[in-house]
Amino acid sequence: MAAKTPVRILGLETSCDETAAAVVEDGGKILSNVIATQADLHAKYGGVFPEMASRQHIRTIHAVVEQALQQAHLALENIDAIAVTQGPGLPGSLVVGVNYAKGLALASGLPLLGINHLEAHIYSAWLASPEQDSVLPEPQFPLLALLVSGGHTELDLMTDHLTYRQLGATRDDAAGEAFDKVARLLHLPYPGGPSIQKAASDGNPQAYRFPRARLEGEWDFSFSGLKTAVLRMVRQIEQTPGRLPVEDLAASFQTAVVDVLVSKTILAAQKCQAREILVAGGVSANRALREAFVSQKSFPVHIPPLSLCTDNAAMVACAGYYHFINGRRDTLDFDVKPNWRLVKTEL
Repeated sequence: MAAKTPVRILGLETSCDETAAAVVEDGGKILSNVIATQADLHAKYGGVFPEMASRQHIRTIHAVVEQALQQAHLALENIDAIAVTQGPGLPGSLVVGVNYAKGLALASGLPLLGINHLEAHIYSAWLASPEQDSVLPEPQFPLLALLVSGGHTELDLMTDHLTYRQLGATRDDAAGEAFDKVARLLHLPYPGGPSIQKAASDGNPQAYRFPRARLEGEWDFSFSGLKTAVLRMVRQIEQTPGRLPVEDLAASFQTAVVDVLVSKTILAAQKCQAREILVAGGVSANRALREAFVSQKSFPVHIPPLSLCTDNAAMVACAGYYHFINGRRDTLDFDVKPNWRLVKTEL
């Protein structure tokens, strides 16, 4: 029997402030995964400056793609398709990646696939990372996916590949957005997630009893009230002389977020009779959240390794692989979708 010909996808990611390219084989094996971060450029603004992000993508993307191909020891003619983040994200940043991918596709004749960034985060759980000592079992359907990032917090039921049904989403601030805003209140540096985690490691998570908006009977999330509660507490403490107890405030805030995310996800998985839980997105890198999900005994949990939690192109290539083998091909006239929701995909 002839050996199976591998399918290799070149992925491109420019949805926010990471310029990334990767080559993934057969939807799981990472041949290269190159990321050029802009975090230091945006730190002084306390968040991503959109115009600066798109300009930096223009300066960086060609070199990043070339490096990804070199690390994979492949030329463009060895690639089967190109997958690029089409949305959601910053419009200017998305345009850079999509237009570069279109140029590559036009020049090479390779198929092109526009990928939903949220879907890509989910598919990071199907990637085998070099960080892992052994190959982990693939997620099993039906599964309940918690997408938790700077711009999104939502629960999606997957009954098969590329099939999603949103159960609930954030009504106001996403979890990652709340981390960034509370970090600013506590005078911690951007990005807020890592800063909160670092400060919380030396704090008492029970020092302050911040509210949990559980929204009983619904699967939506709300973190605006929690953020406001932290603001009020900070203002109250600052009325008296003395050092702001940043560590205790950070630990108590982080615990409140993790408590809601974990409890609501488990309840939704039970209600939907899911076999497993998948946690993805930038906030899935949070140590407290990872430990809380791993320690619960109700469901097997898939959480990508740290290198695949934040924005990267390997996850885009992985999602692209599943679309590609199902026969999807996009024309070169598609536009970016800055507010693209993850909805059920009909094959």
